[in-house]
Amino acid sequence: MDSTTWAALAVAAVLAAALLGVALALLRRLVRTRRDLRRAGLPTGPRWLFWGAVLYLVLPADLLPDPVYLDDIGVLLLALRSMRAAVPGREPWRDGGTLPD
Repeated sequence: MDSTTWAALAVAAVLAAALLGVALALLRRLVRTRRDLRRAGLPTGPRWLFWGAVLYLVLPADLLPDPVYLDDIGVLLLALRSMRAAVPGREPWRDGGTLPD
C-alpha cells in the first residue's frame, strides 16, 4: 500500500477511536444519571429505555457499522435526555437549556 492509503486508514482509525470514546463517556454518564436518580428516589423512566440503550451500544447489530458510532451516540443521548426529562420539577434552563418565557 502507498502512503496515501496508510494515511487514510490512520485518520479513519483515529476518528473511530474518538467516536468510541464519546460513546463510552455518554454510557458512563447515563449509568451515573440513573444511579443518582434512583438514590434520590426519583423516577428514572422506563427500565427498557436504559437497558435498551446499553444493549444497543454493546450488541454488534447496529443501523450503521460499528466503526461509525454516531447511531450509538444518538441512542445514548436520547436515553439520557428521556431519563432527565422524567425528573419532576426539574428546571431545564439550569442545565444549559433556554429560559422560560
